[in-house]
Amino acid sequence: MKNNIRVGLLAYGAIGHEHNVAVQGTEGLELTAVCDTNPDRVQAALELAPNAAPFSDANAMLDSGLIDLVVVSTPPNSHYAWAKEALSRGIHVVLEKPMALLASECDELMEIAASKKLMLVVYQNRRYDADFVAMREVIRSGEIGEVYHYDSFVGGYSRPCDYWHSNAEVSGGAIFDWGSHFLDQILNIIPDDVDHVSGQNHKRVWTHATNADHAHVTVTFTSGKQATFVHSDLAAARKPKFYVLGTKGSLVGNWNPAGEPAVADLPALLAVHHEDGTVREVAVNAPDTLAFHRSIVEYLNNGTPMEVNAVQSRNVVAIMQAAEESARNNALPVVPQLRKL
Repeated sequence: MKNNIRVGLLAYGAIGHEHNVAVQGTEGLELTAVCDTNPDRVQAALELAPNAAPFSDANAMLDSGLIDLVVVSTPPNSHYAWAKEALSRGIHVVLEKPMALLASECDELMEIAASKKLMLVVYQNRRYDADFVAMREVIRSGEIGEVYHYDSFVGGYSRPCDYWHSNAEVSGGAIFDWGSHFLDQILNIIPDDVDHVSGQNHKRVWTHATNADHAHVTVTFTSGKQATFVHSDLAAARKPKFYVLGTKGSLVGNWNPAGEPAVADLPALLAVHHEDGTVREVAVNAPDTLAFHRSIVEYLNNGTPMEVNAVQSRNVVAIMQAAEESARNNALPVVPQLRKL
């Protein structure tokens, strides 16, 4: 029997807790250390993993010899630095999204990981959302034909939070915040080569935050297909979460009103609209909340390829970078520097 993979959590907020729960439920993983500057958060982690070693200094945890893998759940502008620190010590790395704020930083991390034969992966958790999984199954079945247009939306009309998520210098901006999820989903649905990207940021109402109030990204593929992502805090009327057009039908994912005001917490209500006018509601099964963490064990122990890989997450960063550059030039198209999968 192989030894458990010893896991350390770097920063313990809501996502850190999500990882803690998943580690407890995944055979082959063991939480052996947790680090946060807030002792109350460390104590919260220890309630689930009482035998884990507590730390308030991240370097001390990385130097402790107690962990094989670290989950970095710090704010985005520190992902690159902490991943580099861990990889340089021979520690496998799971990063929260985005991998970094620059594609060049992602490339450097990937080179270090490859040179040391270490795992580097981003927790693209929205890839495992129940509604996205169900939608992808419909699309891959061919029921709506070839997808040529894909719209995604998140938001509403509400005051942005006062946390780092709304600070562009820390989060990367509105495009990076939710775009890390939705653009990853887009590239998973449409694997064609990207031709160019355009983006637009609107700063019109919420002066307390430095993130854009409304962000729009359009990805145009060399095949002529297009996909859009919109993140808005100014949308009094929400668009569907998903609006997908195919050559034989369409798929619409409407926000579930039962989730108001936090509709993003519930799966979308999916329906397929056929070319003959009939409509089929799509069943959405309960999400497999441990799939990502099981894949970590399978990859490290058996070399089984993971659903998510570093190149995919790096390319999401490159597209978001291109969208931000485009937005600074009034939506002028920009060709992102992507790597082959």
